[in-house]
Amino acid sequence: MPLVKSASTPELQFDRQIAYWLFFCAAVIFGMILLGGVTRLTNSGLSMVDWKPLMGVIPPMSEADWQHMFYKYQQFPEYQKINMGMSLEDFKPIFMYEYLHRMLGRLIGVIFILPFLFFLITKRIRAGLTPKLVLMLLGGGFQGLLGWYMVKSGLVDKPDVSQYRLTAHLGAAVLIYSFILWTAFDLVTEKYEQPIALSGFAYVLSGLIFLMILSGGLVAGTKAGFAYPTWPLMGDSFIPAGLYSMAPAWLSAFEDITTIQFNHRIFAYVIVALVLVFAAKTLKADIKGSAKTGVFCLIGLLILQVTLGVSTLIFYVPVPVAAAHQVGAVALLSASLFVSHCFANSSSHTVAQPN
Repeated sequence: MPLVKSASTPELQFDRQIAYWLFFCAAVIFGMILLGGVTRLTNSGLSMVDWKPLMGVIPPMSEADWQHMFYKYQQFPEYQKINMGMSLEDFKPIFMYEYLHRMLGRLIGVIFILPFLFFLITKRIRAGLTPKLVLMLLGGGFQGLLGWYMVKSGLVDKPDVSQYRLTAHLGAAVLIYSFILWTAFDLVTEKYEQPIALSGFAYVLSGLIFLMILSGGLVAGTKAGFAYPTWPLMGDSFIPAGLYSMAPAWLSAFEDITTIQFNHRIFAYVIVALVLVFAAKTLKADIKGSAKTGVFCLIGLLILQVTLGVSTLIFYVPVPVAAAHQVGAVALLSASLFVSHCFANSSSHTVAQPN
């Protein structure tokens, strides 16, 4: 059965145009999350020490410009406490990673705002959709501010960004991405009757995968992934000593690297078990349309993500593998959202008409 609604009316054609635009925006955000991971893993995020949303578009063009940027970097703790003696040539790559990350953020704004205005002016946006698109736009602006708020936390005595702000920045990006993706699904997917009993299970899976991504943000922000480069054991045991040893104990879940890594592993084990149970139930049930394809994608991406996670640990967080692990989680969430949407969209055999 087809995934995309038959475009038999101008309204449905407009829906499909907007959906493809939103899918493209989501793909660019996916790339942004990947580049953000690379920027973090290469310790590049604190190389640009000011925030100029408009004037910061032009990179250093001359040797004097580079010297000026390097001089500003030298006034902050990351250089003074970690990178003392770094040469200008060593500075240039980390600066460019952060610069490209910020430029991609600006590009996302452009590819969202201009088509949005076009669709709005030409009256191609169905009733009820405009507020959602405005919310996406506002979310993107908030995400930019949150990114700078995160960077500022590392421009102080301790040259590390706050794990709380990093996790919030990552979580906000994933929420915006998910909202865009879900809205695009609304515009193009067919409706089928599906086993209603499985819909709640699908939503729980998506929620847990999102929480696991937040857990990964804490791992990244505290560098907990370096603490126990072994699997399946953490050091000499499955359950390491010192879990929840801080006072109060709940603080350990956010600040103790042993507890943070252990919790992330437990999230992964729970999700693996639940995805396998969900897959078994759905494939035995009479699911229709593209939901079955979505379940197979979910299983495949789960296997890939587990492989990337274990490899990130045992190979001591190599940049390409760790960055792939970060976006692998987003890909896994995407598959889960698609399957969840198939069940959410299952109230009728008929195709939804525009309002």
